[in-house]
Amino acid sequence: MGNNKIIGAKIRSIRESKQLSTQEVSERSGLGIEQIERIEGNIDFPSLAPLIKIARVLGVRLGTFLDDQSELGPVISRKKDNNGSNGIGFSNNDSKARKHMEYHSLSQDKSGRHMEPFLIDVAPTEEGVDFVLSTHEGEEFIYVLEGILEINYGKNTYILEEGDSIYYDSIVAHHVHAAADNTAKILGVIYTPY
Repeated sequence: MGNNKIIGAKIRSIRESKQLSTQEVSERSGLGIEQIERIEGNIDFPSLAPLIKIARVLGVRLGTFLDDQSELGPVISRKKDNNGSNGIGFSNNDSKARKHMEYHSLSQDKSGRHMEPFLIDVAPTEEGVDFVLSTHEGEEFIYVLEGILEINYGKNTYILEEGDSIYYDSIVAHHVHAAADNTAKILGVIYTPY
């Protein structure tokens, strides 16, 4: 959860530098004040949807919360350097949900980026979990590297196995999780217009 603390601190720092209260961010984003405070206080593992809404209100890219650096040229991510310590945990869209995905950024050092590529470890789905679907601006691409993935997208459900991929508009309500008692590892690329 180490990098989640970075996200909360960055959101608070940017909000304060723009002299915005949590009340103002709440009104502009449509998120609850408590949810914003829980994200800033590193109590919750936020989903991407609220982070995107907060980024919009603060006038920054989503990548700003994910260890933006100043590298203008190409950024190389080496397998040997991806040891799991740079992971960022996210839940589904429920503000009090458990963490079920561990994101490993593949572009955290690239400034000015418009895409967010991640290697994502997806934990097994707990029995009886009701999924809260998420919507946000942009597009997502997912390629299954290992395991079996289930994606609820609108009124449809898709099962993806190793080697399968899906590309969809994120504005349609969706939820990504491991199918049945599986774990999964996926390559996910998220695009959010600035």
